[in-house]
Amino acid sequence: MMTSGILPRLLAFAVLAIAAGPAAAQKYDPGATDTEIKIGNIMPYSGPASAYGTIGKTIAAYMTKVNEEGGVNGRKITFISYDDGYSPPKAVEQARKLVESDEVLFIAQPLGTASNSAIQKYMNAKKVPQLFVATGATKFGDWKNFPWTMSWNPSYQSEGRIYAKYILQNYPSGKLAVFYQNDDFGKDLLQGLKDGLGDKSGMIVAEAPYETSAPTVDSQIVQLKSSGADVFLNIATPKFAAQAIRKVAELGWKPAHFLANVSISVGAVLRPAGFENAKDVLSSGYMKEPEDPAWKDDDGLKKWTAFMDKYYPDGDKTSSFTSYGYSVAQLIVQVLRQSGNELTRENIMKQAADVHDFKPDMFLPGIVINTGPQDYFPIEQLQMMRFDGQHWAFFGGVLDGHLN
Repeated sequence: MMTSGILPRLLAFAVLAIAAGPAAAQKYDPGATDTEIKIGNIMPYSGPASAYGTIGKTIAAYMTKVNEEGGVNGRKITFISYDDGYSPPKAVEQARKLVESDEVLFIAQPLGTASNSAIQKYMNAKKVPQLFVATGATKFGDWKNFPWTMSWNPSYQSEGRIYAKYILQNYPSGKLAVFYQNDDFGKDLLQGLKDGLGDKSGMIVAEAPYETSAPTVDSQIVQLKSSGADVFLNIATPKFAAQAIRKVAELGWKPAHFLANVSISVGAVLRPAGFENAKDVLSSGYMKEPEDPAWKDDDGLKKWTAFMDKYYPDGDKTSSFTSYGYSVAQLIVQVLRQSGNELTRENIMKQAADVHDFKPDMFLPGIVINTGPQDYFPIEQLQMMRFDGQHWAFFGGVLDGHLN
């Protein structure tokens, strides 16, 4: 009698043990333990896009804050960030080092269209998340072909379509000149502009690409002015965007001037270009402008300011790149929280694609982050804004640039 009663219980225990075994064994992938989560990052701390380096520094500072507050689910974050100098071959070298030597759980916020293009196939072959990449090139939201890569920036094509809509409404007889970076970043935004203009794409009377290796872009701006255009699209990264703004002013050219969202930093772009030269420049954004007095009593801005004062006191509070880094760091931590104790690369990717109405402190009212298994574009809303000579002033409603 005793044997027959004990045996079913032993069998049941054995079945439970077998069922629990594989799940327990899959709890951690390389880069995660009971006490630590290792995250990799690649950033241009040197080279032609070094202005973006402050993004990496901000994320690192935020992780220090999180660790001081007890970490995420009891684990401290080790944030390993390497410089690629905005060089694709160097980015490949650094990605391999992070994955194969440092054994990070995933790489977050690697910056640059060309650099991310260079590592995308490698990251997907290794099945290591390439999360929240700092570029809006459409291919980084291609969940079908690259399920381990997810975008962060609003899609460049959707940004281009938003500018096209504004131009058609406000400058229907305008002649457009386009200055753009000769890579997927510039070409994507230009394509979005043309798609948005549709049968009015003939409004574009001149295009001038530039290479990131160029010391100056003055000749391109002179060429574009000579086209007779009265609308100018400045699709450039910070160093070259500032050069273009200055040269437009030096030439006495007075077009309606649109600036790509990646270069809207007051501290890193508009101040070097000269506030008087940047006055009335148009762009689109999704984050609060720290210098705008409209936000002086905003709780989110107060949290960001307190963070900057304590954890990144040398950071530039006039630079949108610090609020940008802060915002993406908040999303990284949110994904880790959602992942709980199942810190596998597969689950990290699953949770990254399951974010609903998440609002970082520095996002504009009405703009939230949503992702899904078939939606790898976290930010798909923007609002038009104009630089008034001191800060960006938003106008109009929130615009949806969703890629269908």
